[in-house]
Amino acid sequence: MSQPTPAARLQTPPPGTRAPELVVATLHGHGGALAWSAALLVLVAGATGYFVGNLPDGFENWMLFAAAGLVVLLGVVLPYVVWLSRTYTITTRRVISKSGLLARHRSELSHARGYTIATRRTVLQRMRGTGTLTLSDGVEGRLELRDVPHALLVGEVLADQVELNQILAHRDMQDQSQPS
Repeated sequence: MSQPTPAARLQTPPPGTRAPELVVATLHGHGGALAWSAALLVLVAGATGYFVGNLPDGFENWMLFAAAGLVVLLGVVLPYVVWLSRTYTITTRRVISKSGLLARHRSELSHARGYTIATRRTVLQRMRGTGTLTLSDGVEGRLELRDVPHALLVGEVLADQVELNQILAHRDMQDQSQPS
């Protein structure tokens, strides 16, 4: 990923005005979590192709297709939908975590309040370039971004956003305390 040029960076808003909230990144967990599902899909397709027409008369082909469809639904489609339903959005003001299929769960942390960023990377995550980021503000709780691609870069972006938001909040507080 290339570094932005100084002309491409956002200018800080004038004192007393609030900067618009812009989306910095929208992330899902690493797609490697779906590797077993992809392998299962290939295995089911191969086995179905092999057994079609080779089964005894009592076990007809439609039963084979029904079983293969059920395995694909539970082992491939459902994990993909669960993976797709968990998103992490980083904006210029906050971090938002959304997850859940039937009941949606949403958590967010404000950059202006500040939080600590802890990175945990297993051996497999280091090989894939991913990691788990744990954000904790010490008051409201923790927000865990699991298996995020480019975890170190995302951690640096979050640290930059916290620093920028705290500088802007401090500047705005000083401007409000000075008599006009």
